[in-house]
Amino acid sequence: MGALFIAGFLCSAKNSHTARPVKPSCSMHLEGANDMAFAASAAPAGQAGGFHRITFTGKASEYFGIWIVNVLLTILTLGIYSAWAKVRRNRYFYGNTVLLGRSFEYHAKGLQILIGRLIVLGAFVVLNIIATLVPILVLLPTLVVLIALPWLVAKGLRFSARVTSYRNVRFDFVGGAGGAFKAFILGSLLAVITIGILTPLASRWVSRYIGSNLRYGGKAFDTDPKLGPLYKSWLLSLLIVILGLGIIALIAFLNLPLILAMIETPGALSPEQQIPLFIAGAIGYIVLFATFGISGLFYRAGVRNIAWSATTFDGQHRMLSDVSRTRYTWIAISNVIVTLLTFGLMRPWAAVRMARYTWEHTGVNFTGDIGELFSRIEAQGSAVGSEFMDFEGFDFGF
Repeated sequence: MGALFIAGFLCSAKNSHTARPVKPSCSMHLEGANDMAFAASAAPAGQAGGFHRITFTGKASEYFGIWIVNVLLTILTLGIYSAWAKVRRNRYFYGNTVLLGRSFEYHAKGLQILIGRLIVLGAFVVLNIIATLVPILVLLPTLVVLIALPWLVAKGLRFSARVTSYRNVRFDFVGGAGGAFKAFILGSLLAVITIGILTPLASRWVSRYIGSNLRYGGKAFDTDPKLGPLYKSWLLSLLIVILGLGIIALIAFLNLPLILAMIETPGALSPEQQIPLFIAGAIGYIVLFATFGISGLFYRAGVRNIAWSATTFDGQHRMLSDVSRTRYTWIAISNVIVTLLTFGLMRPWAAVRMARYTWEHTGVNFTGDIGELFSRIEAQGSAVGSEFMDFEGFDFGF
């Protein structure tokens, strides 16, 4: 969930050096709200606040050309070009994510990403060589990763924020390694130890760490999702898991005589008797994977809505998200199926389809004069923008 949340903030608050106006496209439906609030808008100076949706203007046909070149060059360079491929991909998606008629921009350079990856790869290689030469240090790589991971996550989020801009003003991220340890390491550990019961608490920690440490033009975001709504979303996912396991139990019960016969006397079943057992087993595995996949997607969509809608900017402008769980799940699953059936060639279509749906069900409820707000932000943001240009750091891939 953390990845989705930071991408949401950084990609739609997750390119060229000058913002460009883009025509908004597609409509959005907000369940349970007044549809008139979602009229597309570009905010001229003096325009009053209100809800303004994000639009995504990318097209699969356009992105396919970028994607296929990225794939071919990554293969030809044995993966080295993947760093530049990430830059081209993000510039396309950020540049087609539009709020108030202006797109977001991505300023990272391929070399920064490549150096970050090489540093991490080199560290892993050295640690594994040491562990191989000194068997008593076999756990050293794992320990170093656990210690370094929070720092790498914090640095990665800071890099992602600082190479992202809107209206020529850079974002920033001020979270430290301590907060990353609590949100990602401790939270994940608690979720695993409690068999998922404390997953909503971990989701809350991640959302608060990312959202509340994000800055734009010197002004702060604040995120404080409540545990009640998070647990409601988690319980819905739990019910899906229980339903799926119930179906698997029913399949096993219907085939119990054959299962017992196979256990008691191995090889006693004829080929004709083994066929229905094989089919039942295959169906059981499909149901198992589908159950946990659907459950996870339902939870992810629910947390996205809760976290975004619990986020404010500058203490008064509220983010909103109303992604339909069923629609989000259907898009994600059908994207995977279509991509597999076309041997990956429909991956650009799937990526654009998901981006359009999620961003066009996201927006900001502004308070006060929008033109005045961004005039102040642009004036303040230009003073710190030059610092970020010289201190972006490297992307470590976390």
